[in-house]
Amino acid sequence: MSLTRTFADALQRAREVKGLSQEELARRAELDRTFVSQLERGLKSPTLTSIEKLASVLQVSPHKLLGPVDRRMDAPQFPRAYLLAPHAEISIKRERTNIPLDQRTITTMLAAIDDAHATIDGFYSTGLDIARLLELRNLSAFLGAVYAAAIVKASGDTFVGNPHQDGYPDLLLMDAEGRRQWDRLAPRRQEKSPFSPFPGGGIEIKATCGSVPTPSKCAARDQRRPGLGDPRIGAMTGYDWKAHHRKTNNLLGIVWDFVAGRPRIVAVFYSSTLEEQDWGAIVMPKVGGGKTTSVSIMTKSGISKMYAGWLCVLRDGGYASFFNKKNRASLIPER
Repeated sequence: MSLTRTFADALQRAREVKGLSQEELARRAELDRTFVSQLERGLKSPTLTSIEKLASVLQVSPHKLLGPVDRRMDAPQFPRAYLLAPHAEISIKRERTNIPLDQRTITTMLAAIDDAHATIDGFYSTGLDIARLLELRNLSAFLGAVYAAAIVKASGDTFVGNPHQDGYPDLLLMDAEGRRQWDRLAPRRQEKSPFSPFPGGGIEIKATCGSVPTPSKCAARDQRRPGLGDPRIGAMTGYDWKAHHRKTNNLLGIVWDFVAGRPRIVAVFYSSTLEEQDWGAIVMPKVGGGKTTSVSIMTKSGISKMYAGWLCVLRDGGYASFFNKKNRASLIPER
């Protein structure tokens, strides 16, 4: 790799860690924004003066911008690396009843992020690059499943996984009523219908990595469109979650991104107040459209409800600022 390309990658990584946009970095370093964009895309080589200015703003040694990015960084650790909602609450709605979870259970659910990251790292330790194997579309489903399994493992007897892969919800609540229903349905655990929905209720998990512009639109903005393994936050324009039906509620929504080249959970949101109008019309698959399934995309009202129930957000990288800006609010502290 050329020194110009090495510098480009290191500059982008250092900027994203500080949570700065290209515009803000250029302003603070007293450089032209287009020049900073060209540096990150490897189209220009930096001068010694510009390296010194950029390093000063980014609070790194100049030589750090001239060396390869370390893609073997540890995963962000919970809770140290995350901003936490001061009064996190999770209630599971079951018919007309709201069942609150205690704070210890909520903390355990969030701490399961560490176990999910460890599972991901286990794949990479074998030389298996799951990002390239699964690609973006399947990575979201994979991360949701890994996080669900981590919560089941961490929660003791509070949750069990849905016995049917297409059942609803993903995590079945094992309070007194949930356990009664679970035992009652024991002979039918190979069937889908008793577990979609499960009468005892529980939590559904959905994952998203947000949306970024097309390559041509990124080029028009003097941006390099992130590829597999690249952080998406610098180019991300929005986010939402998708479901197969409009009755999805008690939703634990995770947002993930690539951090140091690996998929990481960067935010967790929750709502038990979602209604049908918080989901868009069902989009049916086209004839001959492959393996696509029917899907409903969360509307702005649903995203607002999820944002109001934020639980944790990665401290560095500019994620809190992004979520606040997209929701035109300031619920999440930005440092």
